[in-house]
Amino acid sequence: MTDFAKASNPLPSQVDVVVVGAGAAGIAAARRLMRPGLSLLVLEARGRIGGRAFTQRIEGEGLDMGCGWLHSADDNVLADRVEAEGLTLDQTPPPWRSQAFDHEMSSADQAAFGEAFAAFDRRVAEAATRGEDRPASDFFDPDSRWNAHMDAISGALNGARFAEVSSLDYDAYGDTGVNWRVREGYGRLIARLGQAAAPVTATDCAVRRIDRSGPLLRLETSRGELTARIAILTTPNSLIANETVRIDPPVPALLEATAGVPLGLASKVHMTVRGAADFQPDTQLWTRTDTAQTGGYHLRPFGRPMIEAYFGADLAWGLEAEGPAALADFAVAELVSALGSDMRRRLQAVAVSGWGADPWSQGAYSHALPGHAADRARLRVPVEDRLFLAGEATAPVYYGTAHGAWMEGERAADAALSALGVPPDRRAEEAAS
Repeated sequence: MTDFAKASNPLPSQVDVVVVGAGAAGIAAARRLMRPGLSLLVLEARGRIGGRAFTQRIEGEGLDMGCGWLHSADDNVLADRVEAEGLTLDQTPPPWRSQAFDHEMSSADQAAFGEAFAAFDRRVAEAATRGEDRPASDFFDPDSRWNAHMDAISGALNGARFAEVSSLDYDAYGDTGVNWRVREGYGRLIARLGQAAAPVTATDCAVRRIDRSGPLLRLETSRGELTARIAILTTPNSLIANETVRIDPPVPALLEATAGVPLGLASKVHMTVRGAADFQPDTQLWTRTDTAQTGGYHLRPFGRPMIEAYFGADLAWGLEAEGPAALADFAVAELVSALGSDMRRRLQAVAVSGWGADPWSQGAYSHALPGHAADRARLRVPVEDRLFLAGEATAPVYYGTAHGAWMEGERAADAALSALGVPPDRRAEEAAS
């Protein structure tokens, strides 16, 4: 097959199916679609595959800049692929329910916070059974001392504060409570799985416009034009909502639905720490519990001499707007305030994410706005049975996750095959092979 990845190589003028985006959803769709007799092309704007699953190599370690946890790992379609791809599956439980050094939270406080969060979740769930789609923050106990801390955690969970999160959508999220990691990096797993589609993948190829006015879809890209019978869009919702990827004629229902399920933001700072023996491996620290404008700190992930800082929602948007140094400075300042002035000389930032500033993501992962929980289902409705959307934002249960995106990529691929008239029995036989 032709190596389309090189920018010097021309794209084909026409294919049966084009997949826009080579993140988890795009890779899954491409793998499902690769078969004799079907022409396929994957177009990726970045110079690499993987999308928001990206592992950066620093001093031999794989640092995940995007997704890092195999959420609901016992029901995660990617979990069984880790060791099959020659990578290491780490089943160390996450430290999220604890507070290192009992900082600002005694054991009794931690138990009280857990009870308060569980009560909040129950109130949201009860409202969901009544079909209520309201700001999740409506279900805070107004007298609780823990509301600000819960909102800080919402920044990590949803990329947004609870006031911006649909209670109905929040309740729909699927969580088995089992979370594992890939030692070498979740991003490396997705990249390895993407190698199967490398022969039909063109990187550094941004899709700017999809013209649906004719019998074939016409795609205008940074590397020329081509036509396709079917297109599967796996780009983040933000790129469709603001028409970075423009569909002509516009599809109002689609634009409304993408706007109803925007991308929130979570940002990471990976730091090395001298004297790492002072910290227990794989522990968690929130430096403040009285405000949502604070970060969470994973101490010594995998036992490494490192700290991974995590910021969400408006705090992350504000810091990213100031640049990578602002994120690192904020992390150091919080740890100095919590653990002492000597932390300043002990910490060194080595990798900082920037998904909000990244033109090809413009956010980290999706949340439905209050009143818009139904928009995820609207995103899965095909346009003219030839334009399909897929990604974490279209996942009904495992939204915001790489495996949710993967499953949606496979769903869209199967829908595309049906639209092309590929018999279901042939589809099942080839998907299993």
